[in-house]
Amino acid sequence: METDKIINLSDKALELLWEYGPNFVLAVVVLIIGLIITNLFLKGVKKLLIKRETDPSLIPFIITLANIALKAMLVISVVGMVGIEVTSFVALIGAAGLAVGLALQGTLQNFAGGVIILLIKPFKAGDFIETGGFTGSVSEIQIFNTYLKTPDNKVVIIPNGQLANSSMINYTNEETRRVDWTFGIAYGDSAALAKEVLMDLIKQDSRIKTDPAPFVALSQLADSSVNFVVRVWVDTPEYWNVFFEMNEKVYNAFAEKGLHIPFPQMDVHVHKD
Repeated sequence: METDKIINLSDKALELLWEYGPNFVLAVVVLIIGLIITNLFLKGVKKLLIKRETDPSLIPFIITLANIALKAMLVISVVGMVGIEVTSFVALIGAAGLAVGLALQGTLQNFAGGVIILLIKPFKAGDFIETGGFTGSVSEIQIFNTYLKTPDNKVVIIPNGQLANSSMINYTNEETRRVDWTFGIAYGDSAALAKEVLMDLIKQDSRIKTDPAPFVALSQLADSSVNFVVRVWVDTPEYWNVFFEMNEKVYNAFAEKGLHIPFPQMDVHVHKD
C-alpha cells in the first residue's frame, strides 16, 4: 500500500512537473530578461531626460514611478505564465494595497504632495525658499520628502504633504528683487545732504538697476532720528552682496559728510530735595 502511494505521488509530481515545469522555467527566463530590459530602458529614459534638460528634481520621480509600474506589469505577466489566475492575483494585490494604504495614510499624503509639487512647480532644485520656519536652498525633491540645505550647511528634511499644504516664500523664483534699507540721521543734520549722499552711492553701484528707478525718501520723524527709506532693484543673485556693501558704504559716507547716525539715548535728571 505504501509503495502504491509513493508511486501515485511520484506520478502526480511528474504530471505537475510536466504540466507546469516548462511554464515555470519560461516564466523565470522571462522574469530575468524582463528585469534586464527594464533596467536598460530606465537608463535610456534617464539619459533622454537629461539630454532634453528636464528639471533635475523631476528626473528621479519619473524614473521611480516608471520602475514601479514596469516591474509590477512584469510580475503580473510572469504570474499569468505560471498558471495563476491573473484576475485573482490583481484582486489580491488590490486588497493588499488598500490595507497598506490605510496603514500608511501619512506616507501616501506625502506621495501626493510630491506629485503636486512636481506638477505645479512652486519651486525647483536650487531655489532659496522659506517654509514651516525653515529657510534654505532646495537640494533635492524626492517622492516623499524635500531636502533643504540651510545657509549654515544643515540639511532639513520636510515631508511633501506638509510642504504642499503650507505657505511658502520663494526668494529666487524671479530674476530681480527689491532691496530695502532704512537709514537714520540725527535731528539737526541736513536732510537734503543725506538724500544726495544716498543717491550718489546708488549711482556709483553698477549692479543697481535704473529701471525701475531707485527710490529715496524721508519716511519718518522718529523719536531720536530722521529716517530715510531706500529701495532699489537688483538681479536676484546680487541681493545680499548689494545689501551688505551698501550698509558699509553709507556708514563711511555719512561720517565723511559730517552726518550723524543716531542711537538711543536716555537723559537722567536728578532732583535734590
